[in-house]
Amino acid sequence: MPFALHFFLQHAYSILFFWVLVEQLGVPLPSTPILLAAGTLTATHQLALPAVIIVALAGSLISDSLWYWMGKRYGGLMVRLLCRLSFESTVCVRKTEEYFTRRGPASLLVSKFIPGLGTVAAPIAGQTGMSFRRFVFFDAGGILLWTLSVTLGGHFFGDILRRHPNALSWTGHFALGLFLLLFAGFLAWRFFKQRMFLAEIRMARIFPDELKARLEEGDDVIIVDLRHPLDLLPDPRTLPGALRLTPDKLMAQLEQIPRDREVILFCTCPSEATAAKTALQLRRAGIQRVRPLYGGFDEWKKRGYPLVEGNADLALEYARG
Repeated sequence: MPFALHFFLQHAYSILFFWVLVEQLGVPLPSTPILLAAGTLTATHQLALPAVIIVALAGSLISDSLWYWMGKRYGGLMVRLLCRLSFESTVCVRKTEEYFTRRGPASLLVSKFIPGLGTVAAPIAGQTGMSFRRFVFFDAGGILLWTLSVTLGGHFFGDILRRHPNALSWTGHFALGLFLLLFAGFLAWRFFKQRMFLAEIRMARIFPDELKARLEEGDDVIIVDLRHPLDLLPDPRTLPGALRLTPDKLMAQLEQIPRDREVILFCTCPSEATAAKTALQLRRAGIQRVRPLYGGFDEWKKRGYPLVEGNADLALEYARG
């Protein structure tokens, strides 16, 4: 028996527990392959399927509970921190917040199956004030669905290998190499996509100092607060004169956006992701005088610049007067 397999069998449950625990804490160590491997070994009775499910459930639930309490205590700060660790940090915050807002606690039942949502769903649940008992109920259900689907898939594959030993030889020669090649290609593509996106938006950002000076000079700019409602919970204030519109509402009113005034967008996302993405959409729609605010709301607030109490959603036509 190969040493690696022997070592894994000797410490399988401990390895599985800590691997899932660490991944759900935010470290990019995908646990799906190791759950598949564990499921495969259950087909030959080298591991017990119930024990595999229990240790995976325990590891994930401990991590998720920690993030729940962190989200309850620190709010959107924890969500943005986790999204910075993601290859999809440019869309992570907005995507997860909108998904959770639409589906509520039921999001936890499918969060482990959706890239970018699995770890971030827990702090969002805490941020929204969901009770811990309700969180544990839905989160445990989601973990069970995810763990069962992966381990049973591995169990089915292991059963095929047990009945057809020749398939194991082919798998050993090609499967690992193919998996590593595909995984490396996936990482390279996501990294390249992220870098290109950030390079494009860095050329067009406006810095807080410049915007403050223009406001003091009475420059007639349109400022749009794109923050998601969940991002307003820690601090509902906004920049002076800012309109509070979601990206969807803003894009729905393209014809009402004045072409002779500059539009400044801001959010609380890593790398001004939502503001930058919306700015690119506006430019592609023919509105060229649009820029994201460097550092967004957090940078403006950090510098001690003026903030006012947030208003309800304002129609964009009021900015045309």
